[in-house]
Amino acid sequence: MTFSELNRVRWMTRLPVGAALALLATLPLPGHAHGTKAGTLQIDHPYAVPSEPNEPHGKVYLRGIKNNGAQADRLLGASTPVAAAVKLHSLKPDANGLRGMQLDAIELPPQATTLLRHTGDYQLSLINLKAPLKDGDRFALTLNFEHAGSQTVQVWVQTPRAAQASHASH
Repeated sequence: MTFSELNRVRWMTRLPVGAALALLATLPLPGHAHGTKAGTLQIDHPYAVPSEPNEPHGKVYLRGIKNNGAQADRLLGASTPVAAAVKLHSLKPDANGLRGMQLDAIELPPQATTLLRHTGDYQLSLINLKAPLKDGDRFALTLNFEHAGSQTVQVWVQTPRAAQASHASH
């Protein structure tokens, strides 16, 4: 094989790799943020915190639900295969920390973001878990809205950053 033929073979074997690399460069990079849309609502980063092994309940949060519409909406409820029921709770401070009070709905005002964070005003309580929630697990959660209908999201089980930092300092 001559030097010219050898270079041609090298070029031909590199072409598919180069084409594959060019294709990969156009794909979005994976990240930790995740969310979805339901009508005019943007549902941002659904997550749950790990549960204790014998704890029958769990908690789901969202960074927020942004209502980009001109009309108010309401989160009426939710369901998931990992628990018998999902309850909506407001979180209010009391002498023992935050206390959850059950709600019939969570109001989603127009052109506003409603926070459902572990340090926020609301949470979704998972009642009678079928198995403990473990860091790294994922599960489906269907959210039911008054106007936007139903939307199923993937919930990631993760330890909140503040808790990770406090455990690392011990």
